Amino acid sequence: MLTLRPRLAPRLAVAAAAVLLAGGCASLGSSPGTTPAGSSDSASPGAPSSTASATETPVDPDTPTSWGPTVGELEQAQALVSTWTPDRLAGQVIVGRYHGTDPSVPAQMVKDLHLAGVSVTADNVTDRDQVLATTQAITDASAADGRDFPPVIGVDQEGGYVSHLRGIATDFPHFQSAGLAVQADARLGRRVTRAAALATGLELRDLGFTWVFAPVADVTIGAADPTIGARSPSMDPKVASQAVGAAIKGYDDAGVVSTVKHFPGHGTATQDSHDTLPLVDSTLAEIEEHDLPPFESAIKHAAPAVMLSHLDLTAIAPDVPASMAPPVYSMLRDDLGFEGVTITDSLGMGAVAGRPTPALQALQAGADLLLMPVDNATTHQIIVDAITSGEISRERVEEAAARVVAVQMWQARVAARRPVPDDVVERAQAASADLESAAY
Repeated sequence: MLTLRPRLAPRLAVAAAAVLLAGGCASLGSSPGTTPAGSSDSASPGAPSSTASATETPVDPDTPTSWGPTVGELEQAQALVSTWTPDRLAGQVIVGRYHGTDPSVPAQMVKDLHLAGVSVTADNVTDRDQVLATTQAITDASAADGRDFPPVIGVDQEGGYVSHLRGIATDFPHFQSAGLAVQADARLGRRVTRAAALATGLELRDLGFTWVFAPVADVTIGAADPTIGARSPSMDPKVASQAVGAAIKGYDDAGVVSTVKHFPGHGTATQDSHDTLPLVDSTLAEIEEHDLPPFESAIKHAAPAVMLSHLDLTAIAPDVPASMAPPVYSMLRDDLGFEGVTITDSLGMGAVAGRPTPALQALQAGADLLLMPVDNATTHQIIVDAITSGEISRERVEEAAARVVAVQMWQARVAARRPVPDDVVERAQAASADLESAAY
């Protein structure tokens, strides 16, 4: 019989009860001017407390946080965003979507709305030169907007069929291959998985990207899972945990921001969240034993970012997408100890697109980045208005923006220390072959 670890059960039970009392309505989040569950009234994790006594030893600013940036980088980011207008703050928590292949379109959007960056999809690319022109234009626009840290330029490049740079970047097998390789030979499997992530990250950096929306940490249940399937490393949580940990280390080595997804686990959902809000009726014990281990491994291996799923988790936050549910963010931060950037899954997906102000709900619940809202400009204005009116506290938005700025400072620092080799494509092709060979 599955049992919850004591550290998790009481908090989740209280959180779930709170949501039940709220009736699961769309107004979840903080009341005007308050900080919601899943966020903190204190300084962000990793930074020294402003209330520290004079007798305490100051924290060395070069001390790394548990998710990448140094304490000094986080403090610098916090100081910077504290001076920003609501207009600029609102932009820094949005990763926009755009249509077409004209590099000037996302660049203008980033500059006009002060966006943290954009997500590039298969519909936005044609060939290598066009991709390079796009990422450069976005980088230049961010710099012209007065930012001396890189923008978020992200892409779904998991390997297998979720590879939006197909034909432009090296083809890697499904992430299932990593799990199969680990299962066949744990040491070799971890090595080739880490090497594949390193090669992927370096190749993405060579194309101008700073983020990769990978690895997938979902533990699939097999044929009944219509969304994840071979994107998952394994049906075994222990095998998946090893694959995810190795991938995180590889991406970190490459100087690209990885994004573990889709918390707290999409592998048991029997509906596709691209179309509808899947109902997941797993018990807390089942979620802890089946779904959480790969995310715990990712956090242990210094994951910089975690993506929240659009799932209706009846045991935690019934009738509310996980990406907009304070108890789910509380589970991630308070119970699993994650201190880095939280990002929603795409806000244009069918699971949430019809909800009123989904981006604001997610930000109130504890999200730091809002991925691909249906309308960038409208979402930006909604957040600006919410900050101005007090519907969301400025402190909550500063907390979110500071984490995003800090992780981009970290990305720039690591990338500068790890130049992309001239033979990056050849290395990526060899790493892909090695992973496939170890798996099959």
